Amino acid sequence: MRPTVVFDLDGTLVDTAPDLLRALDFALEKEGLNPPEDHEARNFIGGGARAMIERALAHTQVKFGTEKVDAMFRQFLIHYEDHIADHSRPFPGLEQALAKLAKEGALLAVCTNKHERYAVKLLRALNLADRFAYIAGGDSFEFKKPDPRHLTEAIERAGGSPERAVLVGDSETDVITAKAAEIPVIAVSFGYTDIPPAALGADRLIHKYEDLPAAVMDLLARQRLA
Repeated sequence: MRPTVVFDLDGTLVDTAPDLLRALDFALEKEGLNPPEDHEARNFIGGGARAMIERALAHTQVKFGTEKVDAMFRQFLIHYEDHIADHSRPFPGLEQALAKLAKEGALLAVCTNKHERYAVKLLRALNLADRFAYIAGGDSFEFKKPDPRHLTEAIERAGGSPERAVLVGDSETDVITAKAAEIPVIAVSFGYTDIPPAALGADRLIHKYEDLPAAVMDLLARQRLA
């Protein structure tokens, strides 16, 4: 069975913050609200666009009902789709790491809470989509991270097995998901999290993508021995 390496998207594969934050600004300004500073809002990313909006509202101490939040969510998505790859870029060293993992025989997949439609569109715009055997979005199934089935289903759809897989992510949600699925997890230190990356509880922490292939192979070897 070929090993499978699964990646979160926002803050892990791609630095999407610039375009996500502009969409958040747009949705907030439509309601007459002042957007937070980028350095504050960066850690709102993760869990999907709606969660990002809810975190921004909590930060500004504004309480809106479900209908209003739904309207903001729609405005966010309209703006985001039109500007999905204006400034979003793969993190340095990513493409070389993906190529090396593929050369080692690994299947590659994506497991993100971003809607599948937007995940695929973004990865296509950045010429990355063809690298992955399967791209699972937050609406691909009836469940999403931190539900471990989101991860295990993505692995199986990619043609792999949870017994020979590793997740790469940047957030507490990713670590919780992987541990619930009993799958090793690598955290990147350059993503979006309000928890210090070293405190996330991942099996490995990397600071640059050049270190990813070796970390993956080490965890897979330990997994096989276990």
